[in-house]
Amino acid sequence: MAAAGAVLGVDVGGTGVKARLTDTDGRVLDDHRVPTPREDPDGTALAAVVADLAVRAADHGPLAAVGLVTPGVVDETSGTVVLAVNLGWRDVPARERVRAALLARGVDVPVAFGQDVRAGALAEVAAGGPALATGSVSFVPVGTGLASTLVVDGAVVSGGGWAGEIGQVRIPTGPHAGLRVEEIASAGAVARRSGAPSAHAAMLRVRDGDPVATTVWHECVDVLADALAWTTAVAGCHTVVVGGGLAESGPLLLDPLRTALAGRLVGVRVPAVVPARHGDAAGAIGAGLLARRALDGRVLV
Repeated sequence: MAAAGAVLGVDVGGTGVKARLTDTDGRVLDDHRVPTPREDPDGTALAAVVADLAVRAADHGPLAAVGLVTPGVVDETSGTVVLAVNLGWRDVPARERVRAALLARGVDVPVAFGQDVRAGALAEVAAGGPALATGSVSFVPVGTGLASTLVVDGAVVSGGGWAGEIGQVRIPTGPHAGLRVEEIASAGAVARRSGAPSAHAAMLRVRDGDPVATTVWHECVDVLADALAWTTAVAGCHTVVVGGGLAESGPLLLDPLRTALAGRLVGVRVPAVVPARHGDAAGAIGAGLLARRALDGRVLV
């Protein structure tokens, strides 16, 4: 039985902080988004933002726990962000910073800590039912950056915090040689390279036939398919769940991605490529699950 009380799940992204407050039954009590603080190398400003969100959550009743997830390479045991390129963080004691900021605002609750993609994978697998509960499943949010998480028989593979950093691999050959995968295959890259204010705006340009945006889009699909083909061949994934902002374009991304992936996996089982159920809220929902597990006394990812 889940422990009583509301929990606040906070997902720190490169451009925004997503927070979701839920009760014991998973009912959403509040959903809030604020910009990620800039020029915050030690995480102090971010910790203040989380404390503000926790105080706001108290308007809905007693808060039992906070779950915090961040991008990058994280050490869940020590509560440290080892490296988060999009945040400009290295060796930041994020859980300790947030805990201190909460106490300074009079909020004394447990703080669970994890990595955003692994937390999002927990949320997606939990929502996927029996079909995702067994075998190898890859969760790939295509957002500001690019990473993935492998879930095997319901358990997240963390690799000591280093697993799934597919966005950081350098492209060895071709027109993008020397660049990291996420510099081509991410929502942030699509927006930047197409000259659009956002990935959504770039997607609209693709639908309108803009040649620059269309080329950038196709290059994103090709590089992403390369990364997913290797992931699938190594791990034997039966399903790839694609999330993040770019997945909200639906068939415009997923249809050519399915075709490109199938073309690369000759003689290998081609996984089902499906959209994430929770969209870009998966990380915050997963953070809430971590907070609930902390209250239940279960082991975190």
